[in-house]
Amino acid sequence: MHKTLEQLLTHVPTLQVKGSADVSIEGIAFDSRAVQEGDLFVAVRGTQADGHRFIPQAISAGAVAVVCETLPEELLEGISFVQVSNSALALGKIASAFYDWPSRELQLIGITGTNGKTTTATLLYELFMQLGYKAGLISTVENRIGSLREPATHTTPDAVSLQSLLARMLDAGCAYVFMEVSSHALEQQRLAGTDFSGAVFTNLTHDHLDYHGSFKAYLKAKKKLFDELLPKAFALINTDDKNGAVMVQNTRAKVYRYGLRQ
Repeated sequence: MHKTLEQLLTHVPTLQVKGSADVSIEGIAFDSRAVQEGDLFVAVRGTQADGHRFIPQAISAGAVAVVCETLPEELLEGISFVQVSNSALALGKIASAFYDWPSRELQLIGITGTNGKTTTATLLYELFMQLGYKAGLISTVENRIGSLREPATHTTPDAVSLQSLLARMLDAGCAYVFMEVSSHALEQQRLAGTDFSGAVFTNLTHDHLDYHGSFKAYLKAKKKLFDELLPKAFALINTDDKNGAVMVQNTRAKVYRYGLRQ
């Protein structure tokens, strides 16, 4: 599989492009240690390291193009450089384009909340499989493509792994995919370029504040999933949790509610 750089940038807001946009891209990497010949390297500023520091290593490993927020002082001849305002956002959209936007062809349901994500996603997956649909599962415990099981490394995979996994699910004939969506993934833009058919909110408690810093920031990260739903999608919220109403304050999706007390 390969695409031209120009094809991958179709939905990415760029500040400037230095070099050819017609270069052929064989793969995408955001870790310089994983770069292979012909890859596009996306320099992302992470919590532990800044990918911009590793642009020279990525080029030495075979990267033919680089997406970054800050251009290097020296632009090597024969290498295409793309400057963007948000590399993490660009990475998600580029990965989606590279794998032909698989989420658009799937009924992808995201489940978010502090507790109950794995249980809810797994029950929905099992239910749809029992009903005769071929389904996919992306969870903390494992990923499933139909009956095929694969180990999971994160609650929500990185942007490139996610789009690759969704593409394989589509190729395998899956119609529905149930996916745990973590606040970390939403905050880090790992889901950029992913179209959800629906989203489910379970609950929100005072966990993960070490990462988000405050409950307000944690709530805002979760809310992003519902804010970005398309009008044709649905949002299902738990009304027994007062934060459920907050989740859908700005959604364009059709809102449904469940609860025991309301």
